[in-house]
Amino acid sequence: MKNKSIKEDSRELHKKTRDYLTNILLPFWMERSPDLEYGGFLSYFDRNGHPTGETTKTLLMQIRFLYTFSAVHRAGYGNGRCAEFACKAAKFIAKHYWDERNGGWFWIADRSGKPTCKAKIGYGQCFSMYAFSEYCLATGDLFGRKMAEKTYEAICANMADTQHGGYYEMMNEDWRPEKPGRFGGDRKSLDVHMHMMEALTTFHEMTGNPSHRRRLEEVIGILTEKMMHPVNGLGYMQFSLDFQPLAPILFATDWGRDAGTGDGSRGPVTLTSPGHNIELVWLLLHAADTLGVVRETYAEVVRRNCDHCIQFGIDQEYGGVYADVPMEEPTRQKEKQFWQQAESMIGLLDAYSMFKDEKYWLAFRNIYDFVFSKFVNYPGGGEWFERLDREGNPLDDALGHSWKICYHTVRSMIQVVKRLEKIAEKSKTGTAKVRT
Repeated sequence: MKNKSIKEDSRELHKKTRDYLTNILLPFWMERSPDLEYGGFLSYFDRNGHPTGETTKTLLMQIRFLYTFSAVHRAGYGNGRCAEFACKAAKFIAKHYWDERNGGWFWIADRSGKPTCKAKIGYGQCFSMYAFSEYCLATGDLFGRKMAEKTYEAICANMADTQHGGYYEMMNEDWRPEKPGRFGGDRKSLDVHMHMMEALTTFHEMTGNPSHRRRLEEVIGILTEKMMHPVNGLGYMQFSLDFQPLAPILFATDWGRDAGTGDGSRGPVTLTSPGHNIELVWLLLHAADTLGVVRETYAEVVRRNCDHCIQFGIDQEYGGVYADVPMEEPTRQKEKQFWQQAESMIGLLDAYSMFKDEKYWLAFRNIYDFVFSKFVNYPGGGEWFERLDREGNPLDDALGHSWKICYHTVRSMIQVVKRLEKIAEKSKTGTAKVRT
């Protein structure tokens, strides 16, 4: 261990992260995922980076590939190839997943694009609006705007809860709510409303429409006023339709790889996800930027969630952030999942930039070191393992499957590079203990 100025450290990490993104992580997915025979993308890869032979195409993965390659191109990476991937993907997705009769997007298809599950899952609807908006902004292709607007119209007509506010999440092909309980027809989640916020942020950025701005402001209000604990400010996971917090469960919807108890229970009502909370933090700040609202408006949201992550979410001994933890006591569950690491790094850098408090930099550095020493599987091509135990041993060593691809990892690295560059430019004083 040695002391190093944050400015110096951020410069070194900026170069390391950018090199990893451009030379290792992006090539992994650009070379493996495009399905040159049928269109769209293949998402199943083992720990060695080899295809597993599974070819099912979930909407979530296809649409997240569209978002990711669009965002890569928009950020200036990929030498134009990612725009080509995105263009072909946009056409494949629109052709095979859009429901011409009822509107909205089917949930799962086979390799050729034939739907095998026609459920309307809110998670997929908002991500589709997000991805097609990003595609339009990245390439200028108005087909992206057309599909994003069609998605928005379907969401407003079928998902919006006009009685309680917010959005329904689990629906049948014709948009009728699913059964209650584990089928989710009587629940709402912070997760889907957070992703609706990020989707509406990019959608409003694309359209500039005042009504879209109001929709975005509305969902921000729901998140900050109805979905966070009134005292500690942390996010509850799930709610009744009228926003009463409920003990979270795993839904019976086919996600591909969820593992839970027999009744689907995940834990008590006070269970929270530090990684999810910090993902909400940085997406909220990005929404504020897009709306022209000063970031300090949400300073308390940022502080409370990042401080809780540091106190209860981050493993100070081994590094990394835990998956789910109680709101006000240490966790007994020490599993670490890839996406919480990816999102926490972004939000903690935002917290450091906002408050100039070294503890947020050190927390970022803790997770960063754990990611690059434990999660990144260099022998397998450079993508991240899905789940590790506390010490960093793989519990699930797949690099890609029905809901894990490059969306979190690539987006994280793009956003981390941007923030490290700004910190390197602005930091003048301060030292941080870093691993060397």
